[in-house]
Order: sequence, then C-alpha cells, then structure tokens
Amino acid sequence: MKYRIVTDSSSNIFHVDGADYKTVPLKVIMNEGEFFDDERTNVDRFLNVMKHTKGKSSTSCPNAYEWMSAFDGADTIFAITVTGGLSGCYSAAMQGRNMFLEEHPEANIYVIDSLSVGPEIQLLIEKLKELIQQEKDFATICEEISAYQKRTHLLFSIESLDNLARNGRVSPAIAKLSGFLGIRCVGEADSEGKLSILHKCRGEKKATMKIVEEMVAHHYNGKKIRIAHCNNETMANDIKTMVLKLYPQADVQSIPCTVLCSYYVSEHGIIIGYEE
Repeated sequence: MKYRIVTDSSSNIFHVDGADYKTVPLKVIMNEGEFFDDERTNVDRFLNVMKHTKGKSSTSCPNAYEWMSAFDGADTIFAITVTGGLSGCYSAAMQGRNMFLEEHPEANIYVIDSLSVGPEIQLLIEKLKELIQQEKDFATICEEISAYQKRTHLLFSIESLDNLARNGRVSPAIAKLSGFLGIRCVGEADSEGKLSILHKCRGEKKATMKIVEEMVAHHYNGKKIRIAHCNNETMANDIKTMVLKLYPQADVQSIPCTVLCSYYVSEHGIIIGYEE
C-alpha cells in the first residue's frame, strides 16, 4: 500500500522527511489582495499588509477538488484539517474523500478534524509518520491516532488584538487598551476546537510563565512540545528554556508561522502544541 499524509496549510509544515506528505493551501483575503499560504508567499510582506489594512479580512479554505487532487497517487491516506471551529476545511476534505472513493473504491481515506491548528497538527503528522513506519494497518493507525489526539493540546499567546478587532471579535477600544497596557492574551483550543482566552497577562514574561503553568496543569510531564512563532523566536526560546529546567528530557522544537497561523496570532504571537 502507498501511504500518504495530507494536511491543509494550517499545519505550518510543507515537507516531512521520510514520508509521502502533501499540503493544500488556505488563503487570506484582504482588500489589498489574496495571500496563499504556501512556500512562495513572503510572510513578512503579508504581515506588513495586514498591519496597514483598513477593512475586514477573511480566510478561504481549499475546495473538494483540491483535496481530491492531493489524494491522487496514493491508496491509503490520512488527511488532517484545521479545526472546524475556524474553517470549512473538514467538510471540504470529506467531500474530496467521497469524490476520490467514487473513482477509487479500493482506497482507504481517514479525515481528521484536528480541532486545532499549527503545532498540534504537527504532532499528529509526526505520530502518523511513526505509525506508518511501524507498518501498522489502516484500521490500527486510525484507532491509534484517534487515541493519541485525545492526549495532545494547544495553547496560544497573542500580543496584538488589532486583527480580531477589525473582524468584529473584540471591540476596537479593548484592542487599543490592551496594546497600550502591554497585555498579552493566553488561550487554548478547547475540546470542541474553539479558541478561548484563559488569561490576560501584563508582559511577555508573565505570559510565558502562564503558558508553562497551563501545560503542567494539563498533565504535561516532559514529552513533545512543538512551537510556532510569528517573528518571536525569543519567546519561543524562553518557553523552551523554562520547560527544560523542569523537564530536562523534554523534546521541544520551534518553527516560524506561515501565512494562516500568522493571520490568527498576528505579529509576535505564539502557538504551542504539546503531549500530555
């Protein structure tokens, strides 16, 4: 069997060594134009345009045909989508799955709503790669990845609420006041895949401490942590340093955000996926 892992671009990952892996891009739509979340888009330019845009913005998910095309050439496929709480990607991927199976009824396709974004999807990719390399069968991998998903979680920290204000999710007055006071919001993806704010911290140092405290409170004990940062390698490194002081054996890695995750958390934002 030819195994393949497919995700939408909210994973922040465009290549996976040792795996047949493909991404399908989302895009961000602003008055100034459309930005595809792929390797060719300059994230710094995107952030600059987003910072100066006056109107509302939105995201657009890949359609069923794009998902179907990404499945072509494999017969055992595991697809992971950004949380259904933010996008219609899961529905489109399921439509693509059904269309592909009409033409290839012998294929196996398992579509996973990550109920998350970014680094938590990265953890699911890494686990799928591990299970595939162990040569487990399709049904076993489906069962084990579903069980694993229950043991992964996501936290995030946002410095600027301006983009949320432009899109009506918080009031402009609150966004302006938070920026003036140096407030950083720390939040989570809940069990339904919705993003919610847990803490409002004065400054980056306190936000870093709250993130680590939240991980420990949710049974983190030194396993994998994956961090995606939007031009904030310093905070990513501070989280890593704090975690390694508590758990020297921890596996902590960080990568930059691509377009979609940068859109969600804005400049200097951080997203953390971790295992219980």
